[in-house]
Amino acid sequence: MTQKILVVEDDARVSELLVRGLTEHGFEVIAVADGIEAISTFAAQRFNLVITDVILPGLSGLDICRQFRRINPEAPIIMLTALGNTDDKLDGFDAGADDYMVKPFELRELMARIRALLKRSGAATIPALNVLSYADLKVNVATKEVIRAGNAINLTPKEFKLLEYLLKHPEKVLSRAEIAQNVWDTHFDTGTNFIDVYINYLRKKIDKDFAVKLIHTKPGMGFMLREEL
Repeated sequence: MTQKILVVEDDARVSELLVRGLTEHGFEVIAVADGIEAISTFAAQRFNLVITDVILPGLSGLDICRQFRRINPEAPIIMLTALGNTDDKLDGFDAGADDYMVKPFELRELMARIRALLKRSGAATIPALNVLSYADLKVNVATKEVIRAGNAINLTPKEFKLLEYLLKHPEKVLSRAEIAQNVWDTHFDTGTNFIDVYINYLRKKIDKDFAVKLIHTKPGMGFMLREEL
């Protein structure tokens, strides 16, 4: 079955480039040019993946991303935009994006990221253990509940994915590149520090109010989930 991609882009030249390139790679593509039309199109049809700009007429890419997540939490979303600093990327991930590419972009790299996201979303249907635990921390993958020592903790979608990855590899040093590839499906850009930022977000929620710390930095190597005073 042909996979369907929604492109949300108000720059006609970029939209045409995306439609042509994706169609040549065998995808069915529907392109819209504003945020309001994007919401109605996404709600009316089933898409395997979404590519969206951030600055759009009607509603911003961040706003439509949040609404997409309420309509269909499973469809992967790639933000493709000229806004490329660390704060912009964090805003995109917090809104629910799975990946973030900065214009100008190479179609080959975009295709590689699309394939990675589609492969991961397809694999997501394989049954997995619903509950991950380490020390006094428990995470229900199905319900997204996070509990430490009986206390419920609220995480954003990306914080949850990062914690889930740490829990699946306890007491192992995970490099920034490894985390970027497996949590964000992207290559780590040494010019940004978004992984460190998210690790700090998790520390404030998972470790701050507890004597025993679970998330640790290994200078020059990466991060580790380990029970340690």
